[in-house]
Parts: sequence; C-alpha cells; structure tokens
Amino acid sequence: MSEHPDVPSTGSRLDFAELFRTLVAGEHLSGVQARAAADAMLTGQASEAEMAGLLIGLRTKGETAAELAGLLEGLRAAALEVDVDAEAMGLIDTAGTGGDGSGTLNISTMAALVAAGAGARVCKHGNRAVSSACGSADLLEALGVVVDLGPAGVAASLEQVGIAFCLAPLFHPALRHAGPTRRSLGVPTAFNYLGPMANPAGVRRQVIGVNDPAMAERMAEVLAVTGTQRAMVVHGYPRLDELSTIGPTRVIELREGRIERYAVTPEELGLATVGLADLAGADLAAGVAATQALLAGEAVPWRDIVCLNAAAGLVVGDLAADLPAGLRLAAGALDSGAAAVKLSRWVEVSRGLADDH
Repeated sequence: MSEHPDVPSTGSRLDFAELFRTLVAGEHLSGVQARAAADAMLTGQASEAEMAGLLIGLRTKGETAAELAGLLEGLRAAALEVDVDAEAMGLIDTAGTGGDGSGTLNISTMAALVAAGAGARVCKHGNRAVSSACGSADLLEALGVVVDLGPAGVAASLEQVGIAFCLAPLFHPALRHAGPTRRSLGVPTAFNYLGPMANPAGVRRQVIGVNDPAMAERMAEVLAVTGTQRAMVVHGYPRLDELSTIGPTRVIELREGRIERYAVTPEELGLATVGLADLAGADLAAGVAATQALLAGEAVPWRDIVCLNAAAGLVVGDLAADLPAGLRLAAGALDSGAAAVKLSRWVEVSRGLADDH
C-alpha cells in the first residue's frame, strides 16, 4: 500500500471524496491528510456523511500509525489545556480503550488511586460510561470526587493533592461535532483509540490498555512519534484492556524513543491467577463497593490486578525500577491506608475547588 502525501482540497475545503477514493483503493492517507481531516471534523466543517465515510473507511482498511498520529495531533490541538508542566511534575495516567466486553471492574481507575497513594502524581483522563454502567467519571463521582472541574481546577488539584480528573467531553468540546456520527455508527472508530493518548494535561507517561493486540502495536508507534516519554501499552488475557492476573499480558514498552516487547505472567510476579468471574462488576454499585473494599485493605480477588496496573504506572513514572518493585509500593499504599487517605483528601479538595468556581 502507498501513501498520498498531498492534502486534496476544493478551494479552502477539504475534498473528502478524494480521501474516500484513496481508502477504497486500499491505500493509506498521509499524516498530513489525516490531520486535515481531523481539523475538518473537529471544527464542524465535515458533514455527518463525510465523517462516517472517513471513519469507517479507516476502520475497514485498518488505521496506520501515521494516520492515527495525524488525527491525534488534530485532537490535541483542539483540546482545552491544563496549564501545568507535566514532565516536571512527573504526571502519569492509567487508561484503557474500553470495548473489551469483559464486564470487569474499573481496574484502571482503582489503579490510579493506588498509584497516587504510592506517591505518583496522576492526571486521570476519562469519561462517563457509554456501553457499561461504570465509566471512570461515574465511579469517581460516586466515591465523592467532583469530576467536572475545568483546567484551573484540575491544575490546582494536581498541585494540592497530586491527583486530578479531566472529564473528556469538557476538555474535548470539539468532539461534539463527531458525536452523533460516532453514536450512529455503533462500532469503534479511531477516536476510541485516540482518547487515551489525548490527555489535556500533556501527560507523557502513560499506561494504556488496549483490547486489540494489533491496535496496541500501532498505538505504541503513535506514542513514540508524538512526544511520549515513557509508556506501557498493554493487552491482557483474555482480551483485557489492562495488565491481567487471569493469564499473560503482552507489553509494548516505550522508553525514550525505544520500543521493547515482552510478556508478563501473574506467576512470575508471585501473583495468584484468578478467573474472569473474580473480577466481574461492571455496574456502578459493584464498582463502588469493590473500590471501598480494596482501599479498606480487604483481601479481595481484584487486589492483585489493581496493584499490578498501579505498579506499571509507578514504573512509567520512574518511581519504581520494575514491576516487582512497583507491586511492593502499590501493596504498601493499600496496607498503610495511604491510598484511602489520598482518595479522602481528593474528595475534600475537589469539592473545595468546585465551590471556589
């Protein structure tokens, strides 16, 4: 397959028909073309038919890293920004693409709380649930956190308590132009994979869970060319968008521009292997109860998988040398009560910031 380097246009308007012809021919768009398409979609210059054609055309062909990078650049440029120095603060994020259909608890959100309790500064970027009943925003809100703070509130929360939440629709208002089209399509599109890579605080240290191993490879390549300092892109058995304690996890680790691929198993890390049913709990009530039990120090079946994903966050944040060291820090944050204290303090600070605004 070849790439078309030029951005076709009719006057000042992007010629989507030319892009469609390229995709129908099984050829790739260039990064420049993809960026132009993102700009058109996110500024309301593309019709619903044009957006649907482009997104389905890319999905059917299979998005390349260059195409995803171009779309990501457009999404980042259109976002509201949190005015912090993410690298100086060592900010991390733990997020998943969703869509794995596993019906598990919201592991990445619990992992963010544990990592923060272990000393990481975490800027979580997420949304309310769409297909399940427990998105990261739903869970945190039910635990008492104010999840709809604006850029100034998020920055203040990071400074005061070391953890904050960016509600995706608030920070990516331009996505409203693509929202109706995405909902009507009813299938994942490139935007589902871009979201975890478009943290509004400019986070460049991330753990990203991906339910599709082929897409995980491409996302790692995208991160490598769009400024990410360190990341783990993970795909856990069986098709989980996080590190797994059910079976092996495929890890694609990015560190200072170099990519390393390896697998980790629960056994080699000294963790008990569990079944999918042990991690079940996609509804909000189950998510709240599971988080409270975890933070209370109970020996729940999901403790190990949460600690494992928190450990990955601590590794990419350079707070742990490797996963075993990260696991020890994560366990310590639970056993000492530090993670529970972090959540309590976050609830207090977020409410205060909401009252101030």
